[in-house]
Amino acid sequence: MASYVITGASRGLGLELTRQLSARSEVGKIFATARGDSPKLQELAKASSGRIVVIKLDVSDEAAVKKAAAEVEIGLAGKGLDVLINNAGIRQFSQKGTSSMENLQESFTTNVLGVHWVTRAFIPLLQKGNQKKIANISSTVGSITYARLVQPIPAPAYKITKTAVNALTVQYALDYENEGFTIFALSPGWLRTDLGGEQADLSVEDGAEATLVKILSSTKEQNGQFLNIKAEGWGEKYDGSNAPW
Repeated sequence: MASYVITGASRGLGLELTRQLSARSEVGKIFATARGDSPKLQELAKASSGRIVVIKLDVSDEAAVKKAAAEVEIGLAGKGLDVLINNAGIRQFSQKGTSSMENLQESFTTNVLGVHWVTRAFIPLLQKGNQKKIANISSTVGSITYARLVQPIPAPAYKITKTAVNALTVQYALDYENEGFTIFALSPGWLRTDLGGEQADLSVEDGAEATLVKILSSTKEQNGQFLNIKAEGWGEKYDGSNAPW
């Protein structure tokens, strides 16, 4: 059975991905990481008969990332890791625009360096796994093609860092394609979470389900690509075709 690591699993998409994966018979261990305490995640883990293991991890702290990877290695008991889902991230607002934003460094540390540090730390475990998949949760607001369309959204640091995550994804995909890895960026859609807000398009349950469909069905042909979910009734917005860079 496949093993998973999910970062940012304390709430929102990460928590729902953990919940839905734990209901699948083909899934073995799920290492759900969270920066702080999460009663909902702990409750989910207690009801999982040991399938969900909660790991403390702040992705913006490289030392904490290394410690978490060591804990996961112990939990795998000599086996490899199959799938890494880099989901942890922050979205900060800057009402005065790009030139005045003071949060780019913090956003970059969490959203880009965090993905890099986590990926680098878990690559050795993935190399011993069967599936060798890495899904980096991104967003179409980071698409340069869509820059003018999403310009009114007052979160320039978030947009910039998601663009950077996409570029980072491609570099890792090229570096590890000869080892059989499938590494891709994935937009889960605009979801009704604490980050997405109540006005968002999709429920977190529907977004997580569509996200898992993409992750579970991905093959080496998707290596280095920017995937988008498929959701009925949304036309081209969520038609399952690749998102533009």
